[in-house]
Amino acid sequence: MSYPTKYDQSISEKEDFWRAEAQKINWFTFPETILSTDGDDLYRWYAGGKMNTSYLALDIHVEQGRGAQTALIYDSPVTGVKKQYTYIELLHEVSLFAGVLKAQGVEKGDRIVIYMPMVPEAVIGMLACARIGAVHSVVFGGFAAHELAIRINDARPKYILMASGGKEIDKIIPYKPIVDAAIKEAYFKPDGCIVLQRDFIPCNMQHDLDFDWETLVSKATPATFEIMDACDPLYILYTSGTTGAPKGIVRDNGGHAVALNSSMEYVYNADPGSVFWAASDIGWVVGHSYIVYGPLIRGCTTILFEGKPIRTPDAGTFWRVIEEYKVNTFFTAPTAIRAIKKEDFEGELFNKYDLSSLKYLFLAGERTDVATYEWASAMLKRPVIDHWWQTESGYPMLANLAGVGLIPVKPGSAGKPMFGFDIRILSPDHDFMPPNQEGAVVIKLPLPPGCLPGLWNDNERFVSSYLTEFPGYYFSGDGGYRDDDGYIYITGRMDDVINVAGHRLSTSEMEEIVASHYAVAECAVVGCHDEMKGQLPVGFVVLKHSYDQQSDQIALELVAKVRDTIGAVAAFKTVHFVERLPKTRSGKILRKIIRAIADDVPYQVPSTIEDMTVLDELKWVLKKTADN
Repeated sequence: MSYPTKYDQSISEKEDFWRAEAQKINWFTFPETILSTDGDDLYRWYAGGKMNTSYLALDIHVEQGRGAQTALIYDSPVTGVKKQYTYIELLHEVSLFAGVLKAQGVEKGDRIVIYMPMVPEAVIGMLACARIGAVHSVVFGGFAAHELAIRINDARPKYILMASGGKEIDKIIPYKPIVDAAIKEAYFKPDGCIVLQRDFIPCNMQHDLDFDWETLVSKATPATFEIMDACDPLYILYTSGTTGAPKGIVRDNGGHAVALNSSMEYVYNADPGSVFWAASDIGWVVGHSYIVYGPLIRGCTTILFEGKPIRTPDAGTFWRVIEEYKVNTFFTAPTAIRAIKKEDFEGELFNKYDLSSLKYLFLAGERTDVATYEWASAMLKRPVIDHWWQTESGYPMLANLAGVGLIPVKPGSAGKPMFGFDIRILSPDHDFMPPNQEGAVVIKLPLPPGCLPGLWNDNERFVSSYLTEFPGYYFSGDGGYRDDDGYIYITGRMDDVINVAGHRLSTSEMEEIVASHYAVAECAVVGCHDEMKGQLPVGFVVLKHSYDQQSDQIALELVAKVRDTIGAVAAFKTVHFVERLPKTRSGKILRKIIRAIADDVPYQVPSTIEDMTVLDELKWVLKKTADN
C-alpha cells in the first residue's frame, strides 16, 4: 500500500488503522475498545487491553525460539569495556533485578528514579521496572542536584537506582554527592538508593539508606511479569517547560508498544534480527524509544554506546561501531555529525571502515541544516533522513518513511507526517495557513497511540500547555510551514525552550538563576545560533551600578551558578553586559529581537518599542565582543 493511501486511512479510519497495528504485538487480552476518553475527558488508546512491555521486549522472543539472538551490545570506549547479552541472558538479568525490586518492597505503581550513565544496568533497571509495573523516571546523569531534587519531589520515588559515577572522555563525574545533595534538598525522601559501584570511582555508602547493586542481585529470586492495563503508566520523563518547572511526560504501556513497533517498521524499515543503533542517551526520549523499547519490542539487536562522536578516541568511533557490529540503521543528532565533519572533513578516518551493512542514517533532535545533510549524504552515499518529533510524541511525527518506500528528500524539510498525525499549520487567529507561509505547527486531536496522554499528576497543566491555545489541536510549540508538495519544514520554537545539541532547555529557568545573583539588576537569556550545537544560551545582563567594575568576575560567577543549578548540559558560557535591554513601552523585554541581533538576521522592530537607540547599543556591545 502506498504512503498516501495508508496515511489517508490512518486519518479517516483511525480506529481501524490502529486496531490493525495493535494486532501486530502480543496481548494477554486484546482491547475491545480502541479509542476512548477518561474521567478527565482526555483521549486514551486500548483501555482494557492487558499486556506487559517487558514481556514484549524479552519473553516473547525467547518463547518464539530467538533467545540466542544478541539483544543488547554494550560498547564503552571511555572505559574500554565491551559486553553482549542474548535475549535469554538479558531476560535473566532483568528478571533477577525485578526480583531485587520486589524484595525491597517495590510494588506495581511505585515510582523509581534512575540516575545512571550509559551502562547495561540502566537498561536492566528500566526493563525490570516495566516487568513489575513500577513507573520509572530516568534523569540524565549530567543534571545537577537541584534539578534532580525537583524530579524527586514530583515523582515521589520509592528508590533511586544510581551508579557511583560516570566518565565523559577524560573527565570522571562522581554521582553520589549529587544524589545525596538532591535528597537533602528534596522534601520527599525515598526509602533508599541502590548503588552500582564502578571500579574507577567507588563511593561511600550510608548505612540503611544505600544498598549495593551486586549484593542485592546475588541474593535475588527472579520475578515474573505483572499483567498491566494498556493505560497503566510505563514511565515519566521530564522535559523543560516554559515556566522553568519541568513537565512530567507520561507514557502508557499499550499505546507506546504499538506505536514504537509501528515506527520501527514504517519509519526505520527495521526488521526483527536487524542491528539498530541510536547514538543517544537513555536520559532523553530517544534513548527510551530507540535504545531500549523500540528495538527490543521489534526483536532487533540494539547498541548501548558509552562515548562521544569525537575524542573516544577520535572522529572515526561511530564508523568503527557500525563496522564492528554490522549496524543496519543508524540514528544520531545533527550535532554529532557536525562534530565529526569538523574533525574529519575530508573523510580520512571515515574511509578506514567498511560500512557496507549500513542502510540508512536518521537525524533528529534538532533541525538538520542543509550543509550537514549534504556532507553526510556525500560521505555515506546512502539515504540521510531528517525527521521531527518531541519528548511528548515519543516517536516521529514527520519523516521520510523508509519502510513504505522513500519519497524524494528535500533538504531542510523533516518530511511528511507519520501515520496518525494530522498535522496542520495555523495562524494566531486559528486560520489554516496557505502553502509556504509560516504558522504554528499543530496536530488535530486525538493524538495517535504512543503520545503523551497527560502530565504526571497535573492534567490541568497538560491541557493549558498543549490543548488550550488552539482548541481541538495539540500545539507543538514549534513554528513551520508546508510547501506545495506537502513537505513540512520546522523553523524553530515559538516559546522560550531552546534546543542545545538535541537537549530541550528552558531559557526562562536560566534567566531566573542569573537574575537571582546579587549584582544583577535585570537580564535576558536567549537561544542564539551555534554552528556546532544548533543553539546555545546567551545572557544579556544589566548590572547594578556599584558592580560595573566587577563584570569579569561576575560573568564567571553567573556561568558557575547556572552550571551548579542545572548542570553542564545547560552549556551556558557567554554573558554580555549591557547598559539596558530593549523593551516595549509596557516593559516587556524584546527577547526575539535580541536573538535576531545576536544571530545577525533580519528582524521587524515593533511599533511599541520604548527606545530605538538601545538596539544600536546592543549591536555595538556584540561587535566589540566579537572583535576581542
